[in-house]
Amino acid sequence: MSQFDKKSSAVTMRDVARAAGVSRMTVSRALKKDSPVSSATRSHILQVVREMNYVPDQMAGSLTTKKSGFVAVLVPSLNNLHFGETVQALTQELEANGLQILLGYTDYSIEREEQLIETMLRRRPEAIVLSYDGHTDRSLQLLNSAQVPVIELWERPEDPVAHTVGFSNSDAAAQMTSALIDRGYRNIAFLGEEDDDWTRGAARRAGFIAAMEQAGLSAHRLLMVGKPPLSIEDGAAAVPPLLAQYPDTDCIFCVSDLPAFGALSALSASGHKVPGEIGVVGFGNFEVSRFASPTITTVVVDPKAIGSATGKMIAELLANTPSSATGTRQISVDVDLNFRGSTK
Repeated sequence: MSQFDKKSSAVTMRDVARAAGVSRMTVSRALKKDSPVSSATRSHILQVVREMNYVPDQMAGSLTTKKSGFVAVLVPSLNNLHFGETVQALTQELEANGLQILLGYTDYSIEREEQLIETMLRRRPEAIVLSYDGHTDRSLQLLNSAQVPVIELWERPEDPVAHTVGFSNSDAAAQMTSALIDRGYRNIAFLGEEDDDWTRGAARRAGFIAAMEQAGLSAHRLLMVGKPPLSIEDGAAAVPPLLAQYPDTDCIFCVSDLPAFGALSALSASGHKVPGEIGVVGFGNFEVSRFASPTITTVVVDPKAIGSATGKMIAELLANTPSSATGTRQISVDVDLNFRGSTK
């Protein structure tokens, strides 16, 4: 047991300095990544720090440097694998640059997002990252006056706050719809979410409608069920009313892969042959779509690429390089159409 283990009160930098036989300034310098302290002295101080379980007061340091060392990240959901992979890749990039994330989730609520933005800004983040699903007027005011880089993910908004890393959900859905039409589908239905104004789900619906109308086909087969995000259960429950209302449907384009899996399961359970009688399409390339039977046709998005690109952008913006000082930046992430067993 170390002589420091019995210490009950919080250890201060003064305690570390006294134990190491150096000044507080030397301890402070030794704790910096680019420390000017000699390697031997620094090693000795760091050993004392470990033995005393000393944790530096980062907030106190930020008052001097005006840098908090963290990036605020807001995601719509904590149980969505895509957002998890995005945050993981983003974290890896940020940690390589000495930054950490402070994570919050909005639960697809723009009101909750507004509260979180205000809370995060009180902690003086060095950047703010948030998924695009629309913002309240106050959120926009807070973000526009934040004086730190703001990056919106998973969409290319027509009027972005500042920087973006993502793709056009509308264009991606339109491309999938056009490809389905090319494969002979004519009576395509879209299964989406209720109260989806300004969300990425609404953008996908708009892309579907645009592609159908451009091909001279009716886009009236719309069924909006449940709150974002739709679940497997939502997709399964939607099939009977959808087919009752639109019995001539030959393909169901779902707002994401989870309701697509539910729709596929419900169709199979009721004796409908997929893709013989009716096709099923999702969006996102979730694991469930790759291992369903049959596998589900989907729009493929790479969440890790989004997170990695965002981390690199933040590092460049905070480095104040000449290339980062040329206004807002928009990074486009490629999407692919993957046709699998659920469509002909």
